[in-house]
Amino acid sequence: MLLIKAVKSMKKIIYVLVLFLVVVSGLVFANCEIKNEISKKSIVKNLSNTEKKDVLKKWEATPDGIMFRKWEASPAGKKVYASEAKIRKPIKDYVNMKGVVTSVSLASGARLGFGIMVKINSDHYILSFGLEKSGSNEFQKLKSLKVNDTIIIKSHSVSHAPKYLYPIISGDYVERDSKIIYKRAPRKGGC
Repeated sequence: MLLIKAVKSMKKIIYVLVLFLVVVSGLVFANCEIKNEISKKSIVKNLSNTEKKDVLKKWEATPDGIMFRKWEASPAGKKVYASEAKIRKPIKDYVNMKGVVTSVSLASGARLGFGIMVKINSDHYILSFGLEKSGSNEFQKLKSLKVNDTIIIKSHSVSHAPKYLYPIISGDYVERDSKIIYKRAPRKGGC
């Protein structure tokens, strides 16, 4: 009799364990399916040149597009584009650019995260490093820079926005007195 009760108890335990494994494996499988659906949705369809032109024309007709085109044609916009053109080759080749710090902060209202102003040759640029993570000391050495410090800069990109009077260089590498004071960590997951 005791043996029969023990066998029944073991059967119940085995049923509970099997049920638990079925539920857990179902959740794991469902999670994989959700991740697959998300990754399939995030694949961007490449547009043909004609489709790109159509999208651009539609955007240019919007208030933002009209404002942007006016900015491009303005003296301020032309100045920004001319400054960008002067550093396009060093950016493309990812080579050293010698700069002088002209300001250790950006103007109030700038939404570029931590950044400084630099002069490369005779033109001024915003050198932007992005948002500072709380509790991080990633920009600590950069914060030791002073006005008139000479630095070496490397970057992979330069951009512009009508809100800013100067081109925006993405700060990927900064050196002072032959010592690296900032090097952007490579992005995780490729690209």
